[in-house]
Amino acid sequence: MSTRLSTPSGGPGIAAVIARVVVGGMMFFHGLDKLNSGVSGFGEGLTGMGVPLPSVAAWAVTLLELVGGLMLVVGLLARLIAALMTLELIGAIVVATGANGLIGQDGVGYERDLAYIVGFLVVVLSGPGRPSLDHMLGIERAPAVQATV
Repeated sequence: MSTRLSTPSGGPGIAAVIARVVVGGMMFFHGLDKLNSGVSGFGEGLTGMGVPLPSVAAWAVTLLELVGGLMLVVGLLARLIAALMTLELIGAIVVATGANGLIGQDGVGYERDLAYIVGFLVVVLSGPGRPSLDHMLGIERAPAVQATV
């Protein structure tokens, strides 16, 4: 006896919406934390890591996480924002967490960065999903439905 599992009709679109809202919301709170803790302190940390223009980088990262996180949640320019956040976290792996290894001492490695990157890539590759400002504004269109007759 075999059992066949089928994918719900909205499966891939729903997955993109969930990924977009979850990683966007989490990045928003990372940006909010940087803003509340003081962006200058984050910039000092970047100085110690040898990041060029650390003050500019600190503000750019904070604003990307804060504003970009909200943009992901509502699905506005979602593919672009997810791609930029992917690049941000690749940079974080290169300058900060990569040297610690996947898990690292005290559990501070780059595994969290990789998990975020996977979520961002779902959005980059699949789009924001139907319930998004990108769809409402015509920036993204739902893929054509193929029917077999």
